Amino acid sequence: MSAYDVLLQPFQLRGLTLRNRIVSTAHAPGYSVQSLAGERYRLYHVEKAKGGVALTMIGGSTAVSTDSAAPFGQLTLAEDRAIPHIKSLVDAVHDHGAAVFCQISHAGRRGRWDTGAWMAPVSPSAVREAQHRSFPREMEDWDFERILHDFQAAGQRAEAAGLDGIELLFAGGQIGMQFLSPAVNKRTDQYGGSLENRLRFPLQIIDAVRRGLGDRLVLGVRITADEFFESGLDQEDCLEIAKAFSDAGAVDYLNIMASTVYNWRTASMSMPSMGTPLAPYLDMAGKIKAAVSVPVLHANRILDFATAARAVEDGLIDLVGMTRAQIADPHMVRKLTERRESDIRPCVGANYCISRIYAGGEALCIQNPATGREATMPHVVPKADTQKRVVVVGAGPAGLEAARVSAERGHKVTLIEAEPQVGGQINIASKVNWRQDLQTVSQWLEDQCRKLGVDIWLGYMADSTMIEGFSPDIVVVATGGFPNVGDIEGAEHVYSTWDILGGRVEIGERVLMFDDQGADSGISGADHLSQAGKKLEVVTPERHLGVEAGAYNFPVYLSHLYKNGVSISPDRRLLSVKPAGNSLVATLRNEYTLEEETREVDQVVSDNGTLPNDELYLELKERSLNQGAVDYNALMEGRPQATVSNPDGKYMLFRVGDAVASRNIHAALFDSLRLCKDF
Repeated sequence: MSAYDVLLQPFQLRGLTLRNRIVSTAHAPGYSVQSLAGERYRLYHVEKAKGGVALTMIGGSTAVSTDSAAPFGQLTLAEDRAIPHIKSLVDAVHDHGAAVFCQISHAGRRGRWDTGAWMAPVSPSAVREAQHRSFPREMEDWDFERILHDFQAAGQRAEAAGLDGIELLFAGGQIGMQFLSPAVNKRTDQYGGSLENRLRFPLQIIDAVRRGLGDRLVLGVRITADEFFESGLDQEDCLEIAKAFSDAGAVDYLNIMASTVYNWRTASMSMPSMGTPLAPYLDMAGKIKAAVSVPVLHANRILDFATAARAVEDGLIDLVGMTRAQIADPHMVRKLTERRESDIRPCVGANYCISRIYAGGEALCIQNPATGREATMPHVVPKADTQKRVVVVGAGPAGLEAARVSAERGHKVTLIEAEPQVGGQINIASKVNWRQDLQTVSQWLEDQCRKLGVDIWLGYMADSTMIEGFSPDIVVVATGGFPNVGDIEGAEHVYSTWDILGGRVEIGERVLMFDDQGADSGISGADHLSQAGKKLEVVTPERHLGVEAGAYNFPVYLSHLYKNGVSISPDRRLLSVKPAGNSLVATLRNEYTLEEETREVDQVVSDNGTLPNDELYLELKERSLNQGAVDYNALMEGRPQATVSNPDGKYMLFRVGDAVASRNIHAALFDSLRLCKDF
C-alpha cells in the first residue's frame, strides 16, 4: 500500500465519478484561436488525460457575454460557434478516461475596452481596475437581466458540448467577486452595502445557471478565502460567503483559492512563486471545508503528492488542484500509479507560464518545452531505429536536455562538463535566496540522464582530441556563454552579476548596478546585492526595472528592493566607469534628455546577458560533416538533420542554448528537445 493511495481513490460529484482526486484547474494558456478551442488547446488537455488526471478544467474565465473581453486569449461560450470545438475536446479527453469542466465568467471591470468588441467594461460600481487599467461603467438595471441570461445560455451551450460540469468564477477579480468585495461594490441599492445584498447577484447567477443546466451537470463555484488587502474581503467574510453558496443547494462543490487580482501585489499572491512555502493557503481551505456541506477543491502551490495526500488525509480538502505541477509534467498521475514518483518532473514555481500570458504570449513551462507544443514535441521521446554515438559538451540545462533526449532515443551518450557539477548558469541564478528551487531543474535532468545510462564526465575540459576519441556520430556543443557587461568605457572596472552571485568578489559599500537586459538575471542580481545591507542604486535604460522579469515575479523583487532601501533610476544608460582615487566615477546619460550625470561609488556591477562560449564549436566546425549548419526547414518540420557540406567530416555538429545566443532556461531546453528528438 502506498502513502499516496488516498489520492487514487475515486470521488463522486453529483452523478459523476472521478477516477482519482487530482484536478487540473481552469486557466487560460493563450492557445485559443479566435476564442475557440482548436487543435493546440485540445491536445494540451488530452495530454493530461493520457497522464491520468481525473478532471481537467478548460476555459480559465471563459466569456459568457460579448462585453466580457478576453485580453489573454480566453475561450468564449457567448456564441454557438464554440460548441463543436469544445465537443471535439471533450470527446478526446473522455477517450482517455478524464472528465472535463469549463469555468465560465464575466470579466466585469477586468475586461479591456480596446479588445474584443470594444465595449466599455461594466462593474457593480465605477471603480477603476488598477491592474488592467480599465474604467468601468456602473451596471444599470437592464444589465442584470442581460448578464443573467448570458450565464444561463453559456451553461446550456456547455451542456450541448458534452461537458461534465461548469465552474463559476467568483474569484480573481471577476464580476462575481466584484459584487462580493466592498472595495469594488459601492452600490446603495439591493445589490450593495451589506454582505447579504452583495451576495444577491452572485446567488442569482448560480440559480440561473442551475435552472438552465438541469440536474445532470456538476456545478461548482470558485471563491477566495481572503483578498489580502485592507478594504477587501477577509477570512471571516469569505467563510460566510462559502456558507451561503453551500446552503443555496444548487452548488456541488467549492473551489477555494486565496488573494485576488486587485493590484500586482495581490495578483502575485494568488499564484505563489518559488521561495514561498508549499500549499500556503491550505489551512484556509480547510476552515471553509469544515463549515460547508459540499466538497472542497483547492489549488495554490500544491506541487507534490506528499503535500496533496496529507491535505486529503487530514480532511482539509476533497480534491487537489495540481495545475502548474501538470504543466511541468502532464503525466505525473500516471507515473504515480506506476510507482515512478522519482521520474516526475517537479514544478519549481518559476511562474514562467503565467508571466508569458501577461506578456501577451502563450503559457510555456520553464523546464518542459513539450507543454503546449503537443502537436510537434513529444512528452515521451520515441526510440530511434538505429543507435548512434552522441557526445554532448556542457552540462547546463541545454546540454543536460540534449543528453537526456538523445538517451531516450536509445543512443549511446557521453556528457562532458568542465565544472565539478552539472547545472551551468542555473547554479548562479539559484544563489538568489528565494530562487533556490531552480536547482531542481538541473537535478531532475541529471537524475534522468544517469537512469538512462548517460556517461557523465565532470571536471573535464573537452577539446577536439578528447571528443573525437569517442568516435561520435553527432556532437552537440552546449558550452553556454560568458558574462557580458556591455559596451561600457572602462568595462575593466565593472563586475558582472556572475561575479556577485558566484561569490567571486566582496560586495562594496556603495554599489551601482546597471541592468541593460531587463531579465531575471539583472533584477535578481540587484535583489541579491540588496540583501547585503549596502548602499545600492539600480540603473536601467528601460522605463522600469525588470521589464522581462514576469508579471507575477516582479512584485516579489520590488518588495525586496524597496524594503532594503534600494534607489531605482530608470531611463538612464551607463556610459563609462573611471577610477577616482579609492572610488569609481560612473557617468550616466538620460535616454530622453541626453543629459549626463555622475555617481561616485565603490563598485559597479552590470548585467547584459552573455556572449557565446564558442571556441570549441569553431574548432570542431571544419572537422564536421555539416560544418555546424542547421537545416531550419527540417528542424521546423520534425525531420532529421541531413546537411552534408564537408564529405571528409567526421561527425554532425550542432550547438544549443547560450552557446548560440543569450536567452533563458526554456529556450535552452527547447533548442535541445527540438533538435535531438530527431537524432
